[in-house]
Amino acid sequence: MKIHPIVKETAAILARAGKQAYLVGGAVRDLLRGRKAKDWDLATDALPEEVVALFHKKKGLGSFVIPTGIKHGTVTVHFKGLAMEVTTFRSEFGFSDRRRPDRVEFGDSIEVDLSRRDFTMNAAAYRLPSGPLVDPFDGRKDIKKHLIRSVGKPDERFSEDGLRPLRALRFASQLGFTLDGELRAAISGAIPYTAEVAPERVRDEIDKILATDSPSTALLLMEKTGLMELLIPELAACRGVRQDRNGYGFHRFDVLDHSLLACNFAARDFSNYEVEKPSDSQTRLVRCLAALYHDIGKPVTAQMGEDGGWTFYRHEKESAKLARAILSRFRYPNIVIDRVCHLVEEHMFSYTDSWTDAAVRRFVIRAGEENLSDLFALRRADIYGMAGREPKWDTLLPLHNRIEEVLARSRALSLKDLAVSGNDLISLGISPGKTIGIILNELLEAVLEDPDLNTKEKLVEIARRKWLIIHLSGSELKV
Repeated sequence: MKIHPIVKETAAILARAGKQAYLVGGAVRDLLRGRKAKDWDLATDALPEEVVALFHKKKGLGSFVIPTGIKHGTVTVHFKGLAMEVTTFRSEFGFSDRRRPDRVEFGDSIEVDLSRRDFTMNAAAYRLPSGPLVDPFDGRKDIKKHLIRSVGKPDERFSEDGLRPLRALRFASQLGFTLDGELRAAISGAIPYTAEVAPERVRDEIDKILATDSPSTALLLMEKTGLMELLIPELAACRGVRQDRNGYGFHRFDVLDHSLLACNFAARDFSNYEVEKPSDSQTRLVRCLAALYHDIGKPVTAQMGEDGGWTFYRHEKESAKLARAILSRFRYPNIVIDRVCHLVEEHMFSYTDSWTDAAVRRFVIRAGEENLSDLFALRRADIYGMAGREPKWDTLLPLHNRIEEVLARSRALSLKDLAVSGNDLISLGISPGKTIGIILNELLEAVLEDPDLNTKEKLVEIARRKWLIIHLSGSELKV
């Protein structure tokens, strides 16, 4: 196994203190799969306070320790720029809150420590620095078989933490593994446990599902096991909602399958972009969430037309409303909620060459120039979800080019872009108040229709006329 040199140094420090050190968890699983390890977790017979004493602010080591879960034996060691979770061998007893053990006993056996873990693929340990592999539950064999199997009885593991069923489905998407039959059967019975899990923890697991290359793998399993009905009933309601016209039309799939395909495409489509900034991970999440929920209002708005086809009038409004409720339920940050719901509400644009320049400018204002790349990504995902076929590379190119052409001629898209301000109107003798806002908005409308009007002289003249009409009428214009 290719172990990070700093991990080996950490283990050597523990060894010099007479303590064992094992690599555990996802790092062992990834290395056994022939993949590069990302997270380095260690298990040791050293007590938490002994680990702190060995690594906390040691001169020359460049190390410090954060007591992330010291009550349960876990500290995070930062050593030479690498963060490692180090946990004392332990046994766990009682899970009254369906998340954390009521009582922890520290021990000296790696085998006992591994027995408390969730799945066999996560229950192997590698003795540092050079082995052997300790694998009491045949995790290596299950990894080779691409199988997710529980350590011990799955219903017992699920009763300890109701998030584990959803975690199993996430691994299915993330790793391309299948569920052991007994484990899959136990998920439906564990729904009461999952119902007790905090919304934030469910959200984090859903985010990890959406971060995989094939979110639909886990989402379909959520549907089949009953977890979708429990956690996202609005999405489950999309099953069986047809979108065709007497068996024909643009849509081949019902709303749920369409949404899952769109979500898959959004996840893959983002991989074409170079990820460099922390905000990019949020953008990827926003696009996947928008693709997943963009049609979630169709079951509510579905109506059969006279031609035998289904219509979903203003479903984008209902979808945005339901998406906001779902995202709020899972306690997403407001910035994520607002971005997703805005994309969902604006996804039903339909460009033709007959659009005037003013119509293009109004589209940019409504969508927000900063949101155009996300909105176009959602449209590509939506098109893919209709028939499961890649959209043509130039599908949105005419609109993209038209926007660039129009904005090159004029970027006056908001009140701040006007050649006059509220103070300019006040200097004309217009009283401060609602009337100034009304006149400024009318000036913006005029400039959207004819950008050549955006000079101070022309706008002042228009404003004078507007004010004269208001003044002569003897009353304020109504908004």
